[in-house]
Formats: sequence, structure tokens, C-alpha cells
Amino acid sequence: MPKINRYVDISTVDREAKKDYIDRHSPFISCESTAKAGESFPVTVRVGNEYTHPDDFDHFIRNVALYNNETLLAEATFAAGTLGGQGQKGHAETTFHITQSGKKLKLTAIAYCTKHGLWECEPVDVTVE
Repeated sequence: MPKINRYVDISTVDREAKKDYIDRHSPFISCESTAKAGESFPVTVRVGNEYTHPDDFDHFIRNVALYNNETLLAEATFAAGTLGGQGQKGHAETTFHITQSGKKLKLTAIAYCTKHGLWECEPVDVTVE
């Protein structure tokens, strides 16, 4: 089982290099706090908030997965060069459109960096009406 790194609030970190390392690998979920049952609901996952990630052939964000509790809802795979290639930096980002019928969602995203492994975000709760 690979180690899963978890996001730490970078405002609590003193060293700039560690802030950069944590932020640029962590996925962040952006969505509304409520969804309508049976309707398409957009959920955007972006890797990195304040800091960008390299896009080199041997060091890039390979994929992003979105979960509701332990259930995989969606996954996006990226190839090296998606953000512009050698020497470029950016945010791997994708928007998933999911349809739910339950009462609530507990969304979590996981991103995989080819050099620094798996990174998990803080869960986001969504009420389904």
C-alpha cells in the first residue's frame, strides 16, 4: 500500500519550501455545498492552490480521482506535457459532473504525482436535496 500524503494548512508551516511542496501536490475540491438529487452536479478538482506543479516527462500529475466516502465517482488521467511540457508549470484541473440520489456526499480527491506519490485533500461535505 503506497503512503498517502495529506494536505496540511500551509499557513501553519514556517518554511517556504515546505509550503510549496505541500500545496503544489495537494488536490483542492471546488463545488457548491448543496446538490439536487438526480441532477448533474459540477465538482472541480485542482491540484495546487497557491503554487504550481512542474510538467516534466518524469515529474507531473498523472491522475486525479474523486471519491464519495470509499466509492470512486470519477477519475481523470493526464499525460506528461498536458500543461505545456518541459519547464512549464501549472495546475492540473478537471471538472467532473456527477449525479447523486443519496442524502449527502462526503467528497475527497486524490492526486498522483509521478515523483512524490499520492496526495489527499480534506473532505468536502455536500447536502443532496
